[in-house]
Amino acid sequence: MSFSWPWALLSLLVIPLIFAIREWARRRRRRAAVRVTSIALVRGALPGRTRWTRKIPPALFVTGLALLAVGAARPQASVPVPQTSVTILLALDTSGSMCSTDVDPNRLTIARKAATEFIESQRGGPRIGLVTFAGTAGLLVPPTDDTDSLIEALDGLTVSRGTAIGQAVLTSIDAIAEVDPSVASTGASPGDGGSGHAGAAIVVLTDGANTQGVDPQLAAQEAALRRVRVFPIGFGTTNPAPMVCDNSQFDGRGFGGWGGRGGGSGRGGFDRGRNPRTIDEPALKRMAQTTGGSYHRAENADQLQSALDTLPGSFTVVHQRVDTASAFAAGGALLITAALSLSLWWNRPRIPTRA
Repeated sequence: MSFSWPWALLSLLVIPLIFAIREWARRRRRRAAVRVTSIALVRGALPGRTRWTRKIPPALFVTGLALLAVGAARPQASVPVPQTSVTILLALDTSGSMCSTDVDPNRLTIARKAATEFIESQRGGPRIGLVTFAGTAGLLVPPTDDTDSLIEALDGLTVSRGTAIGQAVLTSIDAIAEVDPSVASTGASPGDGGSGHAGAAIVVLTDGANTQGVDPQLAAQEAALRRVRVFPIGFGTTNPAPMVCDNSQFDGRGFGGWGGRGGGSGRGGFDRGRNPRTIDEPALKRMAQTTGGSYHRAENADQLQSALDTLPGSFTVVHQRVDTASAFAAGGALLITAALSLSLWWNRPRIPTRA
């Protein structure tokens, strides 16, 4: 809990002052006490209350004053609030290592299927855009709520050389800026950034490490300045496996020493048995930490789908600060009213009964 006017908490000092005045008045009454000869008369004049009930009105009164003092400081609580407008950019790695068959039939095919299911599950919800990256990054589909066009674009994914993770993040930021005026493009000043997170997030699915282009940490800092969170997913294992893709998954430009299109089987191959580059998990974790996102690891199709399924809660629900001063003020007023009412009721004149 935080306070807009913390200096108002000084009003809590009124409470010990009240106790001091009460103690002073009690001692004064003791000095001015008169002697009576009949205890029966004293008992008849006293209200019919037990010792602990006499403490209830003062306790309620003091608690009510404390609540009013806290309310005067304008307390704010962080509460989960659904976002009405969310933009998600899926940045998919299409480097050559995505042809690795350590995940059957290969990483690219499983990644495409998982992305398709994720997009289907968000139908009618947030806007989703697609960015692919290998040696460079490009916007495949601008953020849209047209689920069919997104799925159709996924069917045409092809692999190429290189892994430009940082460039993929910057490209995603620019795509978000086109549809969300609260997010500045990479060529504009991000301003003061405001508070909380923007209604946008970037999911980076990669199986390797940045090999060219912008450093991922610099790109993450740009995203953080714009309050855009990055959620990296490291996909694949470190087990040596052949890298084989269908002909439809090649970009047609060849891969030099890695190989080109396959032969009569209709399947192309890279150096078989090559150990794919290990995922740069430290860099991906730093990206997530810098932007307020989270890192996820997936070594098979089920883990990848699970990672994607857990992300929407982070996108569609944000924590906002809500002013709770009215609740404290209402509670304080209610307690003070109750204290005064009980005090008047218990101290009402008693009509002695005849014996």
